Formats: sequence, structure tokens, C-alpha cells
Amino acid sequence: MKGWVIPAERSGEFVSNMENVLDVYKRPYDPDFPVVCMDESPKQLIEEGRPSIKMKPGMDKREDYEYIRKGCVNIFMANEPLAGKRFVKVTEFKKKRDWALFIKEIASHYKKAKKITLVMDNFNTHSPSAFYEAFEPKVAKQLWDRFEFVFTPKHGSWLNMAEIELHVLNGQCLNRHIPTIEMVEDEVQAWNNARNNKKSKINWQFTATDARIKLKRLYPSY
Repeated sequence: MKGWVIPAERSGEFVSNMENVLDVYKRPYDPDFPVVCMDESPKQLIEEGRPSIKMKPGMDKREDYEYIRKGCVNIFMANEPLAGKRFVKVTEFKKKRDWALFIKEIASHYKKAKKITLVMDNFNTHSPSAFYEAFEPKVAKQLWDRFEFVFTPKHGSWLNMAEIELHVLNGQCLNRHIPTIEMVEDEVQAWNNARNNKKSKINWQFTATDARIKLKRLYPSY
């Protein structure tokens, strides 16, 4: 559980929400009722101020650490773990409208699905009210009805499998300085296409039974 952020004390709210998410992850693959995870992450845009200085043969390369910060962009990630596919979108902001537009984009990938289960962190921007602020009421209600929202508990973002995908994206694609949003978009889409072509899946093993043993201290006494 290295790197996990979990409550310091017993919490009925945490464990109930955690077990709900873990039950969702136990569902078998069903194209009519896909389980999709969604998360988001910032990416700092950085341009190198001056190139590295070349040294004489046999001497170590001298690095110049002067950088120019060019702002920040947001990366939305959605992945369907059992199908081995994901959707990524780069935006200038991470406001409620940006989230609503991304959710609409997710829905467009599942036009034949009866209901889409969406697992995500419980941020204040992740609210159905965002649909009514971004779209006319009829469209907002139609979009709301397409989804079953399942929220990870506070201090439980590690339960969101989209966070795993973001770690892979950052490690394989965004672990260097990139100066413009256009370059980030190009890099992210190339990564997304390559990973989808491989149908890379996440083998989630942690269950409620495991939680009751390994996280026993978080369960209230009775």
C-alpha cells in the first residue's frame, strides 16, 4: 500500500464508500453496462530557458537549469479497465464546464450502452449540476440519465483505476519538459492510440475481503 493516502482513524464513511467501489470492480464485463473510471491531472508547461553547455571531451555535460514556466494545462483521463481502452483529453482549464464536456465525450463512445457506471473522485466540479450549466435542460437530463455515478471516498483516490492510467501516462509520455498545449495534445494522443492498440488492461486484485484484513483498523468497532 505504499503511496496510498488513507484516513488516520476509523471511518464508517470511508469503508462503506470503499466497499461500494470494490463491488463495482467485481462486475463482469458487460457492453450494455460498462464500468468506466475517470480522473484528471495538471501538467506544467515548461520551456527551457537556455540549452545545456557542451563541455570538452571526457568532461561531464553541464546542465543549465534555467526554465521558463508557460502555465498549466489539465488532462482528463477515462478508462474502461475490462475492455483495455481509454480516452484522454487535454484542456486549458478544469472547471465544471470542462468536466461536463468531457463526460459528454465519454458518453459518445458508448452510444449503445444502457447505462454507464462512472467511478471518479468526489470533487465539487464532478456534479450533475455542471450539465445544466453547460447544456440546455433537455440535453443535460439526457446526459445525466446515461450515467450511474460512483464516488471514491475522501482520501481514497487510489481506488480510482484512472489514477493508475495517469501514472502510466506521466511515466511513459509526460516525464519531461513540454512548452505548449499543442505539443502535450500530440504526445498524449499518440500515447493513447498506442496503448489502446495494445488493449492494455488493469488487473485489479484488491477486494473487500482484502480490505477487511489489511485495512481492519479503519473499520468501526461494533
